[in-house]
Amino acid sequence: MSTEKLFEGKPVLAFDSESSRRSFLRWAGLVGVGSAFAVGGGLSMASSASAAPAASSTGDLGILNYALTLEYLEATFYAMGVSAGILSGREAALIAPIAVHEAGHVAAITAAVTQAGGTPVAKPSIHFPSGTFTSKDTFLKTASTFEELGVVAYHGQVPLVKSAAVLGAAASIAGVESRHAAIIATLIGGQPFPHPIEAHEPMSYVLPKVKPYIS
Repeated sequence: MSTEKLFEGKPVLAFDSESSRRSFLRWAGLVGVGSAFAVGGGLSMASSASAAPAASSTGDLGILNYALTLEYLEATFYAMGVSAGILSGREAALIAPIAVHEAGHVAAITAAVTQAGGTPVAKPSIHFPSGTFTSKDTFLKTASTFEELGVVAYHGQVPLVKSAAVLGAAASIAGVESRHAAIIATLIGGQPFPHPIEAHEPMSYVLPKVKPYIS
């Protein structure tokens, strides 16, 4: 997959408190030790055995809330891309449903956290770098990087989820994200199905790519 940095390495997530930011980092395994990593929505999700996020317990609830934060990011990215009016024709017809899907992922994960007895994490402030939505090519290239990272993270870490219900939901979302990646690769002239078996990437590969975007 591409090694290019998302948003040129510029932070896009801003939390309303240091406590919320540190909780997010704990879920990602970036603070503390003993992380059990899984992925969700657009990029990745993780839980730490030593972490205790305020909005959730550890384990699968922590995984769900971390995934929800990243789904907020993807849903906002696609919603803004559609609203920018830079797409037309077949591109617009294919990207619009992806925006709907990502919003659906936010709703589904929010419901899953609530049903499991947790509190859904609040949506952070999201600020994309200038130029993200002024060029069709820039938007689609960024979307491709987003989706490809999410796919390899999902397929590499989904087996670490403990709950059968959470695992089923994560696997279902992973399949949708793979379709997204294939569609966007086709739009930018890339390879929609690069491998006969989906590539897997560990936490050590995914997390360094996520950390720079946390403000």
